[in-house]
Amino acid sequence: MVALGGLLLATAGAVHAQSVALAGMLGSKALLVVDAHPPRAVGAGDEFQGVKVIAVLKEEATVEVKGERRILRLGEAPVRVGGRSGASGRRLVLTADSRGHFVNSGTINGKVMQYMVDTGASTVAIGRSDADRMGLNYQNGQLVRMGTANGVGQGWRMKLDSVRVGDVEVFGVEAIVTSQPMPYVLLGNSFLNEFQMTRSNDQMVLEKRN
Repeated sequence: MVALGGLLLATAGAVHAQSVALAGMLGSKALLVVDAHPPRAVGAGDEFQGVKVIAVLKEEATVEVKGERRILRLGEAPVRVGGRSGASGRRLVLTADSRGHFVNSGTINGKVMQYMVDTGASTVAIGRSDADRMGLNYQNGQLVRMGTANGVGQGWRMKLDSVRVGDVEVFGVEAIVTSQPMPYVLLGNSFLNEFQMTRSNDQMVLEKRN
């Protein structure tokens, strides 16, 4: 199991609404991602980070936060529950995992993905299997040749409608879908260049430029 790094969010709303996504199912339990905490399997009647699971079905779960109930469906974007969402956030504070990597969950075009920050990558890079799962129309993109650990491979250059991490969303992000399998989506500089970046020990702070 891969340990996920932490993520703290600064939001503009006066009332904090939690971000909750259904990342998977483990038997009778729902695998929840709450804000930026690592996924947790939670059964009906149990609570995690203030999110109470009311019911778990085949590919959906009903949750409650501060009296507000929402239905989460597998593969859909995180929802805001329990408060006013306010304006889009502008600041992210990422915390490295035990290996020094910045790994967590976000969404591309509204579909949940696991990402790793890669300051050495010129663009966002997505494995073909992830692109298929997210329904990306990459085969209509520009065909490119790219170097890989196994030699020269094939990829497709495309524009993503949106990339969202926590409350921060960037639109029209350039990406390359590679035919090589990848354990994570790599968040490269086509996303990171939208931010002013600072590093301190195991933390990375991203402040949106515009």
